[in-house]
Amino acid sequence: MTAEAQENRASVPSPRAESLLAYLGRLEGLAEVVTQLGLKARLVALPGRLPCLHVVNPQASALAEDVYAGPCQDGQWWFWWSWAERIAADDDLAGAARQISRVLAARA
Repeated sequence: MTAEAQENRASVPSPRAESLLAYLGRLEGLAEVVTQLGLKARLVALPGRLPCLHVVNPQASALAEDVYAGPCQDGQWWFWWSWAERIAADDDLAGAARQISRVLAARA
């Protein structure tokens, strides 16, 4: 993991620090957009863990990833890969969905 990824991961607060509804609302919005691109999406909210959106390419189920939402230190919310790299700002649902779709695309 890169130093930037470690710093970003360290800045993500626990679910108790922010309302779970803030996390879930952002992930639900992203779920709607990624499903319009043909991907499957399922919210995962386990006790004591940040909720995530499990996204799967239905044409190649091995192509799957957990996507998180969380604020940076400046308060701006982002969507994040599981390895703590930013995908897109939370107000760019279409951009985040396109990036996720590209990463999960089956290659010939």
